Amino acid sequence: MKQLLASFLVVFLLALPGAAQAGSVTLKGSDTMVILGQRWAEEFMKKNADTKLQVTGGGSGTGISALINGTTDICMSSRPMKEAEREKLRSRSKTPGTEIAVAKDGVTFYLHEKNPLSSLTLEQLKGIYLGDLTNWKEVGGPDAPIIVYSRENSSGTYVFVKDNLLGGEDYSSRAQTLPGTAAVVNAISKEKNGIGYGGAAYAKGIKELKIKAGSEEIAPSTDNIKSGKYPLSRDLYFYLRTPPTGEAKAFIDFVLSPDGQQIVTKVGYFPVK
Repeated sequence: MKQLLASFLVVFLLALPGAAQAGSVTLKGSDTMVILGQRWAEEFMKKNADTKLQVTGGGSGTGISALINGTTDICMSSRPMKEAEREKLRSRSKTPGTEIAVAKDGVTFYLHEKNPLSSLTLEQLKGIYLGDLTNWKEVGGPDAPIIVYSRENSSGTYVFVKDNLLGGEDYSSRAQTLPGTAAVVNAISKEKNGIGYGGAAYAKGIKELKIKAGSEEIAPSTDNIKSGKYPLSRDLYFYLRTPPTGEAKAFIDFVLSPDGQQIVTKVGYFPVK
């Protein structure tokens, strides 16, 4: 009964707006981290029935804004906070905030399972997303237009790709914006000429693209991401206004514990410890 109640509370609380009430903790932000956040919440509440956890997505930027505005306790972010965001937090809360890395990920590019390509270089991916390459034959594939999918600009993954792959340049106007990683995966599974990106944990029913570096093809595997060899490896973060206390600290201690990090692996991401 206690397990059923905990699971019900996660589902129910996902629909509730606003900041936490007494005895509860709110998490908001990265769509990449939503499933992971839900799993952590479910397991924590099974053992801590007096604490209610509210987990919602909306993108890393949305979560950071909520943290600055005081409408969430914990921001989930798939990118580091920008200095301008930290300044806003300092201005509002008189604190620089607290950053905690809670998992590792490798931004993965997805292809339809029937696409014959297995790898592309970073320069080829950059050319595709800037709009300089528009046909698969230009990168060794079939003579077919490249259908480009991207995330919305509130997404931390969108920002990560822009900063780390595109060198800060704007995405091609041809890129179709989708509201979440799951939507990108669904679109690629139906569009044989499509390409999209997201977290490694979402790559189900499609092909994960390897990154070609010289003669080597580097997969977004556990070893490559944990070691940093995969060139688009990244940390996933919790941000708080102040160092965690009370229920928030108990929850984060659980997230970073062996049991919490085992959930990271089960969901499809990679532990920080």
